[in-house]
Amino acid sequence: MDANALPDDLSVKIASLLDVPSANPTLSSFKSFLCLLSCVTDLCSLGRCSRYWRGLCASDHVWVSLFKRRWPSINSGGQTPAEGWRSIYIRQHREMAFKANALIEFVNLCSQNGSLEVGDYLKAVEYLCSLEMGFKDVAMFLFSTKVGVLLNLIGLHYSKFGLEVADEVILEALSSHHLSERQVCVSWFKLGRWFFGFRLSDESRSRTVSLAELAVDKEAEVLKVLKRGAIHEVLRVHISSVTASSSQNVFELKNGPQI
Repeated sequence: MDANALPDDLSVKIASLLDVPSANPTLSSFKSFLCLLSCVTDLCSLGRCSRYWRGLCASDHVWVSLFKRRWPSINSGGQTPAEGWRSIYIRQHREMAFKANALIEFVNLCSQNGSLEVGDYLKAVEYLCSLEMGFKDVAMFLFSTKVGVLLNLIGLHYSKFGLEVADEVILEALSSHHLSERQVCVSWFKLGRWFFGFRLSDESRSRTVSLAELAVDKEAEVLKVLKRGAIHEVLRVHISSVTASSSQNVFELKNGPQI
């Protein structure tokens, strides 16, 4: 089946997206267009349009591109595997979903009271690093309102320092998943300094910050504490989720009772 058998409106639409002057793009142009699709769901939906599109959307040329884009750190090899790249992609996705679920269970187990010690927090970040998760995995599994803000924060930390994703990209992902205004409270306790032979009292600090503020480095001190953990003069670091009700209570304390 050739491109002329496609509905005219669909051919014109694809041609406009490809910036091709003709309404009858070549097969190679179609494949280039498919590789540009940012969402696998879109690709699968397109594949249900007809037999022609089903065959085209199952092409190894398309799926190897999607695989490399989602998992750039994983060596995909130079040859096409016998089972095909679509099967490889699905298997890798399921494996990542299984491992992400294990991470979610670990964090939920360690934070049953809504708070997390920094040692467990850094273990979760280290586990993410060992998985070679891509940023799309983080956005899919951890940047969700269905999981707690502590998991959102772990995904942000890994994206920022492990994957070195640009701040604006992380901020856009948080915004698109309606997570920007979610907040955490980070508390840390420091050993008192020595002053003329006397040790001063231990210090405690606490900061409530939003995920958006952490993404763009507005709270550099908090990020530094989260990266270092409880070492040297820092005795303990405690991270807790901030609910909407607790945020309202803080606002009322600062601004007086609401009428």
